Amino acid sequence: MKYLKGKTVLITGGASGIGKIMARLMLEREAKVIIWDISQTNIDEALSELSGEGDVFSFNIDVSNVEQIQATAKRVKQEIGVVDVLINNAGIVAGKFFNEHSVAEIAKTMEVNAIGPMYVTRELLGDMLNQNAGHICNIASSGGLISNPKMSVYASSKWSVIGWSDSLRLEMKQMNKNVNVTTIMPYYIHTGMFEGVKSKIPILDPESAALTIVKAIEKNKKMVTIPSYIYRLTRLAQAILPLTVFDWFAGNVLGIYKTMEHFVGRKK
Repeated sequence: MKYLKGKTVLITGGASGIGKIMARLMLEREAKVIIWDISQTNIDEALSELSGEGDVFSFNIDVSNVEQIQATAKRVKQEIGVVDVLINNAGIVAGKFFNEHSVAEIAKTMEVNAIGPMYVTRELLGDMLNQNAGHICNIASSGGLISNPKMSVYASSKWSVIGWSDSLRLEMKQMNKNVNVTTIMPYYIHTGMFEGVKSKIPILDPESAALTIVKAIEKNKKMVTIPSYIYRLTRLAQAILPLTVFDWFAGNVLGIYKTMEHFVGRKK
């Protein structure tokens, strides 16, 4: 979507981290911004920071709850109007070995990270199809490209997002609809969500990552990894190396398999 001025942008998880930064960047482009977030405290703080920047609205919502999604989407349409740009950004992580996960943790991670974006998109896509214009940006993860210890459930959710998101892009193309879909696959971002992660590959600056995402929407890019070399490097190595050699390369050379050893996560 080349021109964002005057467009209505909805960002899930928009009251903190890169979600809040993207909200500000959209307001700077004179878009109307709708924040969906589960934390009312974060919403209040975000509104305090952003209210002077332009038209910003907020809704307290759990994107793992389909009834809340349906009811809130209906309110958005009635009170604000059609959403032109949807950024599915909300996400959670529980960094631990798979056998240490509770059933509730597994379910919640999949519901928020993988199923939630589908439910939210389903409620808003119809209007985009009717006006034959719109943009859906799904924030996946480089964790959806490569396996990683203590990230099995999180990685599974992000692998799901990548497969669904790019399939949706192809469906829009087959339907001859001018609804663009962008899949974003960032490395770790320094927002607190992955506090304690140690990495040989530089952890991303939130401001820079958010700007890259907004520019990807403006340029109608299809799939974006941050940094850009991650996709090419991992896919090439996976294609040409035996699995045991790739494990050595990813684990010892890149250090990816050890990044979660000291994971703490965001303080509650």
